[in-house]
Amino acid sequence: MTKSSDLLIGAERVAMVTGASSGIGLAIARSLLNEGLHVICAARSLDKCTMNFSEYGDRALPLRLDVTDRDAVGALPGTLPSQWQDVDILVANAGSNVGGGKRFDEGSASDWTGTIDTNLTGLITLCHAMLPGMLRRGEGHVVSIGSVASTFTYPGGAAYSASKYGARAFFESLRQDYKASPIRITEILPGFVKTGFAKARYRGDAELAETFYDKLPGHLTPSDVAASVLFALNQPKEVNIAQIVITPTWDK
Repeated sequence: MTKSSDLLIGAERVAMVTGASSGIGLAIARSLLNEGLHVICAARSLDKCTMNFSEYGDRALPLRLDVTDRDAVGALPGTLPSQWQDVDILVANAGSNVGGGKRFDEGSASDWTGTIDTNLTGLITLCHAMLPGMLRRGEGHVVSIGSVASTFTYPGGAAYSASKYGARAFFESLRQDYKASPIRITEILPGFVKTGFAKARYRGDAELAETFYDKLPGHLTPSDVAASVLFALNQPKEVNIAQIVITPTWDK
């Protein structure tokens, strides 16, 4: 039987979830809080994080963080309150696809590079900031919320797929770098998840976003992704779940 002390998840642990103000990040952060963890709920919108996690009291730390701000991310280990600095679990969830769904030349170069900056460069910067502390303490778990778009390309997805292919290659390389260490590296690759992500992609056009989801034969929910994260975290320390691919059961 697995002892609770053999698991990285637990009431004395500190987790950080980026992109925690809505959608998948919100579901993951709430799931971890419901497991008894202390969770740094990081997102660009501090107001949303403060509102969404107020019920958890001092076990939730709302934090304004833009993962594209390299200076702010790099300074995280030293600027967090002292009791929150030993981050045992990092869930890198923040993502962007603003302006996506267009043919490459019809979109904005700033949108495409913004997608890369958030989904890939931000991920690299975040891991570079937080991994040294895990190595120093002798344990840790880093989870990336990627996408099945890291395994195929599609029309209108040049920048998004490029960012997710890069993120997958980055995490596969991290597993090689830390395979002789106690650090666990996990990727969660969901298919279509119904969140506010499509609305953000279409710059706030809720009707267009709903039409996008209506055309799909099925979709996942943020709670489905959160359940996969908990599964990976709840394995004994000698078990590393390298990758989980989750897709919807087509139900229409």
